[in-house]
Amino acid sequence: MNLELLEFVTPIEGVEAFSMTRGQVDGRNAYSGVNLCDYVGDDALRVLDARLTLAMQLGVDLDDLVMPRQTHSCRVAVIDEPFRSMDIDKQEQALEGVDALVTSLKGVVIGVNTADCVPIVLVDGEAGVIAVAHAGWRGTVGRIAANVVDEMRRQGADVRRIQAAMGPSICQECFEVGDEVVEAFRQAHFDLNAIVKRHADTGKAHIDLRAANRAVLIAAGVPADQILLSQHCSRCEPDSFFSARRLGTASGRTFTAIYRQ
Repeated sequence: MNLELLEFVTPIEGVEAFSMTRGQVDGRNAYSGVNLCDYVGDDALRVLDARLTLAMQLGVDLDDLVMPRQTHSCRVAVIDEPFRSMDIDKQEQALEGVDALVTSLKGVVIGVNTADCVPIVLVDGEAGVIAVAHAGWRGTVGRIAANVVDEMRRQGADVRRIQAAMGPSICQECFEVGDEVVEAFRQAHFDLNAIVKRHADTGKAHIDLRAANRAVLIAAGVPADQILLSQHCSRCEPDSFFSARRLGTASGRTFTAIYRQ
């Protein structure tokens, strides 16, 4: 059985980026479909089976699928040969509380799991440096995307060559937030006029997380015309993508990844 992958347009030979869709969905089960995240309450064997199936489909080993245990931090980990030489327990420790990954290794699939937050993949094809980040509102306020760009540069990337794409995430219409969240963005010096609007009937604030992360990337030096925004909303399309706002936090997650072949 082939898993359905929503591939991003990456005009770089040897680099693939994708988000997974849920596949067959049972509306009574918030975990139904394909979930690779092992810390959200899903059955461990189901998660392992999904990971094995994806690894086989991509033609990689199971331990070539690398994903962090995310905590809405702004921490970035580098997946390099020293990391690969660690035993599994030390690798898990190194990935604890990490929300973004950078690597220059071929054949290593780095990915994040999201359920409304913004997944971002980045690549400098000439330098052979790729990255992936999970940006919820806290990570966005903390400018995790800029942290990733900084680490990519340390690994040899040129910011002028970096291309970035955002996978399925909650749209502005669906992302209602409290005023304390708006205040967090204000204190972090975001242009609120560009990312916040008030609902005409409720007066509630709605934030555009994609636009906010785009602004972070541009400020970090990534050319604006090299940033691709997804038009898929996780909450509007629950049969295709997991959504915590729609299904609750006790639900699966959408896997978004990038790798060099």
